[in-house]
Amino acid sequence: MNKELAIGEKAPELSLPDQDGKTVSLKDFKGKQVVLYFYPKDDTPGCTQESCDFRDSMAPIKKAGAVVVGVSFDGQASHQKFIKKFSLPFTLLSDEQKTVANAYGVYKEKSMYGKKYWGIERSTFVIDQKGLLKAIFRKVKVTGHVDEVLAALKA
Repeated sequence: MNKELAIGEKAPELSLPDQDGKTVSLKDFKGKQVVLYFYPKDDTPGCTQESCDFRDSMAPIKKAGAVVVGVSFDGQASHQKFIKKFSLPFTLLSDEQKTVANAYGVYKEKSMYGKKYWGIERSTFVIDQKGLLKAIFRKVKVTGHVDEVLAALKA
């Protein structure tokens, strides 16, 4: 089990394929803030709402010198459909081996209707221009979350 990440620590490195199969790493965004959000599944109600909220807030996010990057266990084809269906203007990464989810401590045992299973705990990490964790949001409630992220970007 990985230790919990803390604000001020270096963000764990990542290197994952995006929706087009291109490998994306944190260092690709050097000099920018990164909103790295982990979500359970493409095209499900909460994940769609969260992704569309980020989409609808791209102007203030860009103004804060930030980029948005989503991560789930879904594959490239699923990400392409999700992006196309909702006109998402940012990168979605496929963590099919769950390595990055484990590094960020978001791959957790969950329970729904009394059944236990493993999956992504909806979480967002704001990473500053130097690659340090600036804000950590765990067990995210979708409603109002983008406002919390914008506040963190401006802090």
